[in-house]
Amino acid sequence: MKKRKLNLRVKLVMALLVLCLLWIANLFINDDRQQVTQAELGLFSENAILVDLNSGKVLLDKQSEMEIYPASLTKMMTAIVAIENLPDLEQRITIPSAMFDKIRAENASVAGFVAQEQVTVRDLLYGNLLPSGADASISLAIAVSGSEKGFVKLMNDKANKLGMNDTHFMNATGLQDNKHFSTVKDLSKLLRYALQDETFYKVFTAKHYTTSATNVHPDGITFNSSMFEKLPSTTIEGGTILGGKTGYTDKAGLCLASLAEKDGKQYIFITTGAPGDHNTEQFHMTDALSVYNQIF
Repeated sequence: MKKRKLNLRVKLVMALLVLCLLWIANLFINDDRQQVTQAELGLFSENAILVDLNSGKVLLDKQSEMEIYPASLTKMMTAIVAIENLPDLEQRITIPSAMFDKIRAENASVAGFVAQEQVTVRDLLYGNLLPSGADASISLAIAVSGSEKGFVKLMNDKANKLGMNDTHFMNATGLQDNKHFSTVKDLSKLLRYALQDETFYKVFTAKHYTTSATNVHPDGITFNSSMFEKLPSTTIEGGTILGGKTGYTDKAGLCLASLAEKDGKQYIFITTGAPGDHNTEQFHMTDALSVYNQIF
């Protein structure tokens, strides 16, 4: 009798083990199916990563650890480092004169500030992210550290703290430099961290913004988000695209870091290396709309 009971228990345990193995196998099968779905999206961008903002789970990965040039996605780091070192957003900063020769030589995008203009930190943050102004980026850097070089050290220190192990910054603007590189995986770590800050979140999700009056612009300057200006639609199935930051250089290609909300959850999607330029179809935005609409 005891032997029969023992055999029965062994059979029960074996059955439970088989069920567990089948369940685990099913998980792997589902993961494989998800990867096929992702591949079928046919992204234009060479590199991409989709992350659940709350959990940090990676939902899509396309060469996310490949070294890339981040272009103006760099300015996300510029913004969060400035925010953490300039707590008074109403503090007035004098726009330095010396930086403009470099900005003009590099044909960098600008927000529209001029030398010796008295501008608040808040206005510089919007000028840095919305129109991607190098004049705003460098002004913030100098206000924090006295020089762009000193500020870049803080950027690299922050990258190390965030575990951005494949990232190195050389400037606060994202202008092309072979020693200025990152990965979309690292940039997702940066954006996920930065969005926890209320000020960063507010600036990142703004469609437009008018600065306060200054000694040069009594009516302020109105900025429009470079993403929202060219995004065909903010509407996605079950949600909306909330904000984003664009980037472009010849070597970086079209780049985009965006935030979307769908079915009550928020996601970040970062891409680099899309073909085209400012005057072609915006393939990085095409990718974002495609992924947000299909991947879930």
